[in-house]
Amino acid sequence: MNFSARRFNLYLLLLVSGGLLAAGCATGKKSDKQTAALRVHLQSTESISASQTVTVLRSQPMLVPIVMDPILTESHVASASLLETPGGFAVEIQFNQTGTWMLEQYTGANPGKHLAIFGQWSDKLVDGRWLAAPVISHRIANGLLSFTPDASREEAGQFVKGLNNVAKKIRKQTLK
Repeated sequence: MNFSARRFNLYLLLLVSGGLLAAGCATGKKSDKQTAALRVHLQSTESISASQTVTVLRSQPMLVPIVMDPILTESHVASASLLETPGGFAVEIQFNQTGTWMLEQYTGANPGKHLAIFGQWSDKLVDGRWLAAPVISHRIANGLLSFTPDASREEAGQFVKGLNNVAKKIRKQTLK
């Protein structure tokens, strides 16, 4: 997997420091302390210096060239949920107002391209990977992004719980 170690270490540092800062105001429940990181990248079709190629999916690996800067992160998440689907499950992410605008702008301008979705659901490096690369089939104006992750149900549940905890912490900080 071609993933910038320096950029990943920055994400990990932010995730860990955010978890340490939040630990002082947590209620003591382990599930309240769990955090998750989300990075949604747009597929790059040009040979630009700010792009890289990542491997998505473990069972049938697919190479996706992406723009290195994410278009959406966990800071744009309003809520996340784990949905039951015929034959499995899916993750659904509702973005906040800014995230909704960004999702609408990028999906409307880039039909046919992929969104590469990276997720990390604990402090361990092995608990993070490229989860999906759905094709943009239409403009998404409602701020809901649904995808079937390359993860177990347990991992997806941890990811969703961590995203909801991060969203709750961000809302509390915004209200202060």
